[in-house]
Amino acid sequence: MSALLLWGSGRARGWVGYLGAVGLGAGAVALATVWTSGPWAAGIGAAVTTLSGLVAERMRPPEEGADAQGVAEVLRTAGGRIPLLRHVDRPELAGSHPAEASPTPPAYIERDAEPRLHAALEEARFVLVVGESTAGKTRLAYEVARTRYPRSAFVRPLSRAALPEAVRICLRRRRAVLWLDDLEDYLGAGGLTAVQLASLRTAVVIATMRVQEFRRYDAREESRLTGSDRDAWRAQRDLLHQAAVIRLPRHWSPGERRRAAAHQDDPRIGAALRAGERFGVAEVLAAGPELLASWENGWAPGANPRGAAVVAAAVDCRRAGLRRPVSRAWLRALHVPYLEARGGGDLQPEPFAEAMDWACAAAYATSGLLIGNYGTGFTAFDYLLNAPGHGPVPDHLWRGLLARVEPADAYDMGLVAHQDGRLARAVEALGLALRGGVPGAELPLTIAIGDSGQPRRAAADLAGIARRRTDRLGPRHPETLAARHQLAFFVGESGDHRAAAARFAELLADARDVLGPDHPDTLAARHQLAYFTGEGGDPRAAAVQLEALLADRLRVHGPNHPQVLATRRSLIWFRPGDPADAERELAQLLAGAESAEGIGPDDPHTLAVRGSLAALAGRAGRGAEAAEAWAALTADRTRVLGEDHPHVFYSRLEWARALLAQGRTGEARTLLTGVLERSRSVLEPGHRHLRTARALLAGTGDGTRATEAAAPVDGERLADRERLTDPGRPAGPAGREDASPRDP
Repeated sequence: MSALLLWGSGRARGWVGYLGAVGLGAGAVALATVWTSGPWAAGIGAAVTTLSGLVAERMRPPEEGADAQGVAEVLRTAGGRIPLLRHVDRPELAGSHPAEASPTPPAYIERDAEPRLHAALEEARFVLVVGESTAGKTRLAYEVARTRYPRSAFVRPLSRAALPEAVRICLRRRRAVLWLDDLEDYLGAGGLTAVQLASLRTAVVIATMRVQEFRRYDAREESRLTGSDRDAWRAQRDLLHQAAVIRLPRHWSPGERRRAAAHQDDPRIGAALRAGERFGVAEVLAAGPELLASWENGWAPGANPRGAAVVAAAVDCRRAGLRRPVSRAWLRALHVPYLEARGGGDLQPEPFAEAMDWACAAAYATSGLLIGNYGTGFTAFDYLLNAPGHGPVPDHLWRGLLARVEPADAYDMGLVAHQDGRLARAVEALGLALRGGVPGAELPLTIAIGDSGQPRRAAADLAGIARRRTDRLGPRHPETLAARHQLAFFVGESGDHRAAAARFAELLADARDVLGPDHPDTLAARHQLAYFTGEGGDPRAAAVQLEALLADRLRVHGPNHPQVLATRRSLIWFRPGDPADAERELAQLLAGAESAEGIGPDDPHTLAVRGSLAALAGRAGRGAEAAEAWAALTADRTRVLGEDHPHVFYSRLEWARALLAQGRTGEARTLLTGVLERSRSVLEPGHRHLRTARALLAGTGDGTRATEAAAPVDGERLADRERLTDPGRPAGPAGREDASPRDP
């Protein structure tokens, strides 16, 4: 039995015989084991869940309403020491999901990725294993680390708050492995920085990350962030780029399954192999499919509907961007709307205490639907986060959570909301972070404000940010270049395309010198320069620039990168030629985007291509087809981005334009009136969408309203409305189509 347990702040947290209980299933309850509330379980991960899920609900803390805050704890032995890797004799201590029904973990099966991981550790001191939940990431990294570094200190911070202490420990050790299981939990405000990473000259950093989280910084998100990226996203992306990345598939290869067959006398491995190819072996060992089915079945009347609602609330807390556990008191409040939406009392819900018992109970003695305990709070089992059928995080959860979180949590939530295109939420959360003194919140808040429909305000604020960074860091510092990029973008968004093109030309020269010609931000500046050149009245020059950019993007990224998709789309739009040829090329582009990994049908780039096709149908005189296409696109954008996103307003305007072209004036008038009423409270005065809506409404002959609609706003004229509503604008980081590319 291992002697490891968690100490914090010099005091034992009071649990005995932990490893003797891990994985023992129902037998664990019979152990004479005593726990006290406290932060010990947060970093032990799924291993502790096996026990805490069974008994945590029976442990009543002194103050049930107390919030579960992150605590600065590092994994230690019973004697309060940092363990050596050779003493970390259970993979659960590294964060691995426990397997069912045995006091010992199943035999390790060599993965095809293992030689690549060994090779990466020969060359790099920061290695990241990326894969889906329950793919076996942590077990692979644990086995390789124990083989390579048995005499190194195993330094595992159990929360983001503990990271500075973990770094200090590594700096004091001659040999150390900094262990960051679920790396996404250590990023963001107060998280891992490039300075900390650079300071670890003798330590090895081994991390794991779910592929869905990694994609927030990889191909899909890079195509939105460059040019528009917020400082925090830029820092986190650049940090991940320093890692040697090893990808681990969820499904096991024939070779891996053959190696597993040698151990099929272990009933757990035998059952996993018999599950066939639908699930991965590690996935079945961690009971992922069973837990998902248990959650779905829990909604049945008289089953565990309140427990299922509690799990739904915990899942959406994670999806909303909250990185730390949620207290029992929070779950008591946050789950209620989920239960009511499914039927409330008609479902015969169980008492809340019983619901928590059910949600925390281990499936097949592995993990529960919820992981944690009273002292640390609870998080949803990560396998549930990527279950099919999740819609957007509902407003009731978002508002209930934002009213309870700390400013640093709001910062994380705001960045996730911005990335997901939920711009009003991003402004609200980042505003809370800025007021709470979170460093670095100013720039992302300003960009979210601009993206949400206030580009003039954003440009004015960015001028000040760029000036302060120039004074403090110099005009060519990377942080200053980022602010200058944002400023140039929102100058163009405000309608001055030529001024934006001039700013991007000046920025591009500096970016090439400072960052290099193939840096993502240099390529982003080239795309923006081409776009605003075309919008400023020279589409042929824009097409020439985009041709050269496409060649470089293909060389740097390959053919299936979202940025390549966006560049192709912009090139098709600006390049002179037969519209029928453009339609054929866009149709091919759409088919590729819808089926591409990491893009898909709901990606803003894909939706933007659909908008270009709808626009070309209208220009070709196929009015009914155009109206139908815009209606469908409006519905999809509303579902993905919410009703108040500028893309949704834009799609409604183009839908109304198509209706007017068919003579369906009444339908167009109703649509335009609704757009004006809703967008006035969201978009700044004089926004191009407001001008376009008024101009189109005037064309319906709506009497008094037509006169009002035709009136210029803030002295602006409507002469450029066709260019201002050009549906060929590339998608941006928050999915902007009708504005310039945020790098696409």
